[in-house]
Amino acid sequence: MDTENIKIQIKTFFGLEQILAEEIKKLGGRNVEIKNRAVNCEGDLGFLYKINYSARTALKILVPIHEFKAFNQHQFYDRLFKFEWENFMDVDQSFSIDSTVNSETFKHSQFVTLKMKDAIVDYFQEKFKRRPNVETRNPDIKFHLHIDRELVMISMDSSGDPLFKRGYRREQGEAPINEVLASGMLQLAGWDGKGNFLDPMCGSGTLLIEAAMIAMDLPAQIFRKRFGFQNWNNYDADLFAKIKEFRINRVRQFDGKIVGYDIDARMLNAARMNVEAAEMEDVIEIKKQNFFDSKKELFPLLMVFNPPYDERISINDDDFYKKIGDTFKTHYPNTLAWLISSDLEAVKKIGLRPSRKIKLFNGKLETRFLQYEMYEGTKKVHKLEDHK
Repeated sequence: MDTENIKIQIKTFFGLEQILAEEIKKLGGRNVEIKNRAVNCEGDLGFLYKINYSARTALKILVPIHEFKAFNQHQFYDRLFKFEWENFMDVDQSFSIDSTVNSETFKHSQFVTLKMKDAIVDYFQEKFKRRPNVETRNPDIKFHLHIDRELVMISMDSSGDPLFKRGYRREQGEAPINEVLASGMLQLAGWDGKGNFLDPMCGSGTLLIEAAMIAMDLPAQIFRKRFGFQNWNNYDADLFAKIKEFRINRVRQFDGKIVGYDIDARMLNAARMNVEAAEMEDVIEIKKQNFFDSKKELFPLLMVFNPPYDERISINDDDFYKKIGDTFKTHYPNTLAWLISSDLEAVKKIGLRPSRKIKLFNGKLETRFLQYEMYEGTKKVHKLEDHK
């Protein structure tokens, strides 16, 4: 593998591609290209380590190693059997394969995954008279198989566990928001650690912790113990240590406040445990507080939240969203608020026109991430004031 010009594909969620592309550019990626739920770029080995350690909206980071066309399963197996696998893994290492298949020729992803496993094992057996182990739970090497019609692309997964597994979550609620999605939402909302932040329905605290990590410029994977690339034959431990040290030295002091409200005692307990695991008790304040009885206490303020779904709290949606709107209007003047919801009818009951709507997915659920701008009085009055 050429360690100076590595082609890299970084997976993310739908709607976060632009945010991820910005992150990659800031971290020094070259030839950045936005794809569907992914961003392609190039960089050296140090850059590969850096994005794994620091990128907030990356799900997994793949390095393509082999690409070919196959028109039937024999060609598929044959091309894989002839590939020099010992350049990318050792016979003593365990491996796993995950796959995405979009093809008329290869309809069943499990079947082609099995074929690829056979080809790798047979290759080692013939060449070294020994077989590597297939290990799904905790493999040394993770391969990613992607088939689009006849085009087959094999990549190595440099991340190992998906990058939303940050390592701080001890407890989760019934409908926790994925860490990568949470960070993407915060960046879409413009959170940069200037001012104060409120999540008025904080659940197990993911948005609060991700907001604190952005505010302090903490690397996204500061709590992670292992990455996939640490098992590669070109792993440079000194280089990775230098990159980590450089990033940690950039961590900054945060002077604002990050506050979470919830009314569910179990959720508050889960949030406190997660905040403690992330060592952020000094930065994040969690309060038992009903948002509908609250008033704006922090200036300036950005609010981002994921209102509970029915499975978390038995709520009458219409009434619930109407109360959100009323609270916005009466108690949170001059505030920018964002919320994510999959109930596109119920959000209309908020009674305010959203100034931005962004389509995102929370798991399989199609959602809208909605921005509301609250002014004292009305926009019209403000415009008149501005002209005086």
